[in-house]
Amino acid sequence: MKFTKRIARVVAAAAMLGACLSIGMARAADPGDIADGQNLFLNKGGCQGCHGWAGDGRKTDNQQPDGANLRETQLDRDLIIMTIKCGRPGRSMPAYDRFAYSQNDGRCYGMKQADLRNNQLPDPPATLQAREIERIADFLFAKVIKQGPMTREKCIAFWGGDNGACKE
Repeated sequence: MKFTKRIARVVAAAAMLGACLSIGMARAADPGDIADGQNLFLNKGGCQGCHGWAGDGRKTDNQQPDGANLRETQLDRDLIIMTIKCGRPGRSMPAYDRFAYSQNDGRCYGMKQADLRNNQLPDPPATLQAREIERIADFLFAKVIKQGPMTREKCIAFWGGDNGACKE
């Protein structure tokens, strides 16, 4: 229990800091970075296996754990990046930063591998570089987060044309 409370406090503090730092500083992402982020989300990161191709939590692989509905998340960009890099100890979200808990710098929630104890993280399908994680965040904020439920029109825009997923 102490472990979960510690993470919750760190996430809450980071959220407050992120909110304070990001007020009035909106960041416009490059369309190429957004497209690259979508590709990383769907392919290299395997994110759709748990979060669904639309990021709505409707996973595409029943063998994978249930992922959060990212369309409804309240996390800001910094917390999304931290979550992708560091995963969610005690949950099924893997850490995509190869050095997430192996370094002594406490880059992830101020913790090291020894601090994880019984809260080991699953292995990600692939590790991601910092710029790749940022591009996934760019994609999520451009096409998923706070974009409301998926509709046929949004689906066509998401895929760049009508495809089988848009018929559901």
